[in-house]
Amino acid sequence: MKIVKKIAIALLVILIAMQFYRPEKNIAEGDYVAAFEAETQPSPEVKQILKTACYDCHSANTEYPWYNNIAPVSYWLADHIEDGKGHLNFSDWENYDMEKKDHKLEEVVEEVKRGSMPLNEYTWTHGDAKLSEEQIRALVAWADGARANY
Repeated sequence: MKIVKKIAIALLVILIAMQFYRPEKNIAEGDYVAAFEAETQPSPEVKQILKTACYDCHSANTEYPWYNNIAPVSYWLADHIEDGKGHLNFSDWENYDMEKKDHKLEEVVEEVKRGSMPLNEYTWTHGDAKLSEEQIRALVAWADGARANY
């Protein structure tokens, strides 16, 4: 029983210490998706879908929920955001070449049609990010249209 108590105390100390060492937040100044939106010309409806369902994990700016201030959740969210930006970063759009832009939009279509994006973990806490069939069709039509430029 003593060993279990020591382990529990050690874990509690680690959890408390984690509250003081948080990962860096993904917060950008200015219009962090201006180049992407200027080039791909999403409709107001699609802009709202992108803002609600995509930009938190796939841009240089995240609107954090209150529970991000609690470790280890803050580490988990930081990892998800870093992974998301590694796959597609709308804020870095101007640095992608034409072939990569086309491929990224193709992946958007595939992931959204498949229901893989946005992630279930995200929609559990952001109910408005769950895409309806109509929103999926609008997003796919926009992405297919934007791909024609590449």
